[in-house]
Amino acid sequence: MKTIDAIIIHCSATKEGQDITARDIDMMHKQRGFSEIGYNFVVKLNGDVETGRSLLKDGAHCNNRGFGGLSYNKHSIGICYVGGLDAGGKAKDTRTEAQKRALRVLIAKLVKEYPIKEILGHRDTSPDTDGDGIVEPHEWTKMCPCFDAKEEYKDLLAWR
Repeated sequence: MKTIDAIIIHCSATKEGQDITARDIDMMHKQRGFSEIGYNFVVKLNGDVETGRSLLKDGAHCNNRGFGGLSYNKHSIGICYVGGLDAGGKAKDTRTEAQKRALRVLIAKLVKEYPIKEILGHRDTSPDTDGDGIVEPHEWTKMCPCFDAKEEYKDLLAWR
């Protein structure tokens, strides 16, 4: 079994209030050439958590490199919440209260099941282009997930 030591939070980059399912994302990813949905879990607007790609397979949600220079796809769990754009199509944290609760419960469960070392937003995996050891907002290649996942979920790793 492969080692899973990171969780990457994503947004679906859909407009606020537009509900889609893991099946919808699966179809979108297949249209982009993926073999199947790239995320392991999808959190719908009502807080329902749907399963996507099996954890037994490498993900297809973040090619950027993490610990040891490995692609995050090789050692992370990809969680996507539905939303991430305002009505005009600009990046925005659109999580509903139900999504916020469901994300916290899901992440806490995964942290107990796997040796998770870091919980990041997709944007936090951007390259550190200025080499100062910190991925800063001017270096983000994407806004996803449109909130500070590292900060929001750091307490879930505190007991380790």
